[in-house]
Amino acid sequence: MEWNPYDRNCPTRKLLDRIGDRWTVLVIGALSDGPMRFSELAARIDGVSQKMLTQTLRALEEDGLVIRTVTAAVPVRVDYELSDAGRTLQVPLKALEDWAKEHMEPILQARRRFAAA
Repeated sequence: MEWNPYDRNCPTRKLLDRIGDRWTVLVIGALSDGPMRFSELAARIDGVSQKMLTQTLRALEEDGLVIRTVTAAVPVRVDYELSDAGRTLQVPLKALEDWAKEHMEPILQARRRFAAA
């Protein structure tokens, strides 16, 4: 089968929506440093709500990009880490993050020009 993300019915469209989501980009970036607990992720990703972090982690787990490991303890310990497939996203998403940092100043200047016009 040939995948076509430009076709609204192609499943690649949903995958691109997920990968392009800001919380996905930030979760993948945070997990690039290694496994983390939910509270560690929430602290690392400033501004993410508990609900959005939960939804993002579940979606990434559903797609096989994140592995959730539950360790029986008191209290129960839950860790999240990138799967092999999730690790393949590290380079392109890090490139996107680096691009945003590198181009932020010209983007801000363009926004100011646009607002002034």
